Amino acid sequence: MIKVAMTSVYVDDVAKAHAFYTGVLGFETRTRADLGDGTLFVTVGAGEGAQRDLELLLEPGQGPIAEPYRRAVREAGLPVIVFSVTDLRAEYERLRGEGVNFVQEPQEQGPILTAVLDDTVGNLVQLAQPKD
Repeated sequence: MIKVAMTSVYVDDVAKAHAFYTGVLGFETRTRADLGDGTLFVTVGAGEGAQRDLELLLEPGQGPIAEPYRRAVREAGLPVIVFSVTDLRAEYERLRGEGVNFVQEPQEQGPILTAVLDDTVGNLVQLAQPKD
């Protein structure tokens, strides 16, 4: 069986992304290593021990491959990743209270409820909850 072990999100600033993804979104640090020259290798994962086998790499977003990709995705208004939540409306209110900027308020999209936030490091992130 093949499973996803790690995926990445290109970010403007790895340290700032780490603070946002852990301090605001509630992920936990899985790996944080200084590779020298100010380069950080940081992975985060779902908090409270959930999904222990899945990590999100906060990837430096500079360079000839990442920059055009990031610009195009952002200009198209596309989220770079989707996170599931159990109560989207409550999470939306909690995050708004933390000062998070939402570019799409909660709305129904077929069988799911979604909202889209700005992660402060160059990306749009979608939150999704299946409708009951």
